[in-house]
Amino acid sequence: MTTTVSAAATRSTAARAWAWPLDLNRYRRHGQLADAESDGLHTLGFELLRLGQDRNSQGWQAIRRLTAPLDDTQTMLHWHPDNRYQRRFARDAAAVVLHHCAELGRAFWAWSTHEWAELLRPEHLRHRYPGQVGMSARPYLLAYAYLLTRFTAFDLVGPFERRSLAQKVFGADAVEQAIEPIREVLTGWGYRANELAPLVCTLLLLNGSPRLSDLSSEVLAELRTHPAMQRHHHIRHLHGIHRALAALGHAGAPPAPKYGDGPAPITGTAAAWAQWVERWHATATLEPTTRDIYRVVLAKIGRWLAAEHPDITEPGQWTRQTCAAWVAAVDRMTVGDHAQSAAWLNGRHGDLGKPLSPKTKRAYLRVARTFFRDCQDWEWMQRRFDPARALATPPSITALQGPDPRVIADDIWAKLLWAGLNLDSADLPSGCAHPLEMVRAITLTWLFSGQRSDEIARIRVGCIRWQHDRTPTNDDPSQASDAVCLLDVPTHKTGTAFTKPVDPLLGQGIEEWQAVRPPQPAILDHKTGERVHFLFAVRAGRISKNYINEKIIPMLCRKAGVPTVDVRGRITSHRARSTIATQLYNAKEPMTLFELQAWLGHRSPESTQHYAKISPNTLAKAYNDAGYFARNTRTIEVLVDRDAVTSGTAAAGQPWQHYDLGHGFCTYTFFEQCPHRMACARCDFYTPKDSSKSQLLQAKTNLQRMEASIPLTDDEQAAVEDGQAALDQLLQRLADVPTPNGATPRELGTPVTLTQLPIVAVNHGRPART
Repeated sequence: MTTTVSAAATRSTAARAWAWPLDLNRYRRHGQLADAESDGLHTLGFELLRLGQDRNSQGWQAIRRLTAPLDDTQTMLHWHPDNRYQRRFARDAAAVVLHHCAELGRAFWAWSTHEWAELLRPEHLRHRYPGQVGMSARPYLLAYAYLLTRFTAFDLVGPFERRSLAQKVFGADAVEQAIEPIREVLTGWGYRANELAPLVCTLLLLNGSPRLSDLSSEVLAELRTHPAMQRHHHIRHLHGIHRALAALGHAGAPPAPKYGDGPAPITGTAAAWAQWVERWHATATLEPTTRDIYRVVLAKIGRWLAAEHPDITEPGQWTRQTCAAWVAAVDRMTVGDHAQSAAWLNGRHGDLGKPLSPKTKRAYLRVARTFFRDCQDWEWMQRRFDPARALATPPSITALQGPDPRVIADDIWAKLLWAGLNLDSADLPSGCAHPLEMVRAITLTWLFSGQRSDEIARIRVGCIRWQHDRTPTNDDPSQASDAVCLLDVPTHKTGTAFTKPVDPLLGQGIEEWQAVRPPQPAILDHKTGERVHFLFAVRAGRISKNYINEKIIPMLCRKAGVPTVDVRGRITSHRARSTIATQLYNAKEPMTLFELQAWLGHRSPESTQHYAKISPNTLAKAYNDAGYFARNTRTIEVLVDRDAVTSGTAAAGQPWQHYDLGHGFCTYTFFEQCPHRMACARCDFYTPKDSSKSQLLQAKTNLQRMEASIPLTDDEQAAVEDGQAALDQLLQRLADVPTPNGATPRELGTPVTLTQLPIVAVNHGRPART
């Protein structure tokens, strides 16, 4: 591989048609100044700043070795035809170079990179040279440094116009011929044109050629690590330029963008353990991000071994006792234990020392199980224990965590829906580079599709289809009154691709984005291994699966005026899935469990049950319909004799409150406490309705009728609900219980077989006679 790359780089260099404009070998480039040169520079002094004067003097002739390359550089610079001051600024720049040679005592050929950078910094020029001489000459100082010494430490000199320098060196036409093809490709993909030219010019300057064909994959890989390219936006846009060069046929496809320098080396563990971890990391077939997470946990296991069991340095030395020790250690572990990076600890001062969450504990044990299972299955080590049993998650941890989809409250969800349907450009976060149509389509997909964030990010172009029973009146099927919108969901976490019905609003939003979506190159789908056209892609890359959590949800919460955190925690993309499923399950005409399973794309109904929660409103209605309180209470009509109250006879002890038993009235004030109220023993407080007293009472016009609720004991409830047998048992138990006047039913001569006396009752909200 090394030989092939070297040969390709050699062919690329040999094929260059653009030569360096100055033949530097023609000049005497030693750095030591001759005595005559040094004397000449000091004699001229600030007259060097007036290079236009006669150079026939002895001082000028003494420094001819220094002025000749500067003069030659001026002759090959590309001048702007409309700027008559450029040549004067170029002469000023040459004078500044000569003056600095006198200060340093060396020719510019021998200046170090930092000495050139010190001269080129704006603050130095403003301080050392009066007026605008220094700053006006700065662009040409950069050109001299670049052409005479190949100075490219652009990261050390402060901001300057890369395009202007490239035009002076290569010519405006050559620079434009390099920029335009890349701009055409990337603008078509959705990039901003003003972000491209400076970076393209930087690449041309660093590579020393205005030809795009000289920017091969090998050259780009080398330039990627150049200090002048280390600004974040340079690295971000370099990937797009590399893709454009690949599309133009000048380079191969770029590698996947990486942030940082890859995984940090494992430290704090035995060398043998680190080798095993790296070997597993290079062999495992999990997704790259998952492998990296497992690697971090396995390194933590190695540091735990080094601290607690230093004699164990390889996985083959583990026993069931070691596994039990690791399970116990995980159960007692706190945040920050056995961490490798001090930077990681510095960013989590508030969490250090707290116990690990049950989810993290289960993950640590799962990583250990997977690692030892793979090592045993691949026959890297002898099978000494079963990882599934020896490293199983204890029930005490499992009981603390389970599937818990957190439903968003109906009022908050309604506000988020309103915000998504009324989204406009003013709502987009500052600096948002994505088109409004794409942001709106992503928002509607989150609000209506009920899909995971990874599935939304991987939806493909053409995912919307329309079905209707009759031909619409126009050419747009989405406008038909009976149109059904179908969404094609890609291969996902628990199954293969499937199709589901969604609200037509979602289909219309996606089609609006597809109508203005810039053409994008096919992008690799890491889950399926295919190159596909993702729907939510711009600038030759699809959105991240975290885009909804990081951008969409905060934006909607701001517009809707709701917090990003509720009583169940932070509002995340996955909570919408649970909310939508719960609302469909609790609708007026709800979806069945199996219909909801198909709509969510679950493999089994058990998974759907976690999402299909009964809403509090539905539960409250069912609770009310069950009549828990009414089941334990009954209402009875009460007649209040207002004449007796107003005349004062009630205060003298005369009855004023009459409970209607159906066959008579009870005048006992504490009727609800009487044990015989359900089977009246007809004590002295009883007045039968066929007596003249009760007839006079019923004939009164100044009676207030009301109902009183009385609680029932279990025996009384059974008497009401179960009929005669329960009533007979109640009568037998009450036979020797004193009535309000002191006598028992047996003493009053009430037969124990007496049938239950009727009262006006309300049973579960419906009037009834018992």
